[in-house]
Amino acid sequence: MRLLLDTHAFIYAINPFEELPTKVLALLEDPSVERWVSAISIWEIAVKVRIGKLPLPSERSYYTRHLAALNANLLPVDAAHSFALFSLPLHHKDPFDRLLIAQAQTEGLTLVTKDPAFAAYDVPTIW
Repeated sequence: MRLLLDTHAFIYAINPFEELPTKVLALLEDPSVERWVSAISIWEIAVKVRIGKLPLPSERSYYTRHLAALNANLLPVDAAHSFALFSLPLHHKDPFDRLLIAQAQTEGLTLVTKDPAFAAYDVPTIW
C-alpha cells in the first residue's frame, strides 16, 4: 500500500498518535507500507505557523526529523500534478487539498484524511 498523508494526518502523526485511528496507526507502523508527505503539506504548515494559526515549531529540522521517524518520503510538486488540476472538479475549493488530491490521483496513492470533502473525488481515502 502507498499512502499520502493529508496535512492534518501528518500533524497528528508527529504530535501524539492518539488523534489517529487504530487502522491508520497500524499502517504507519507497517514497514511494508510506503508513506508519503507532500511538499504542499509542508508549505501549508509553514503558512499557518507564520500567521499564528498553527502552534507548531518553525524549524526545518523539526519536520525533517519527523519525516525520517515516520520513514516518509517527501513528494515534490511537479508539472503533472499541476496539470491534473485543470480536470479536477471544483467540489473542494481549498488549494492545498486540491493539489493533494491531484498528487494522489497522478501517483496512484491512497490519501490518509478525515476530510469528508475528499469523497467527492475519484481518489481512494482511508481514515
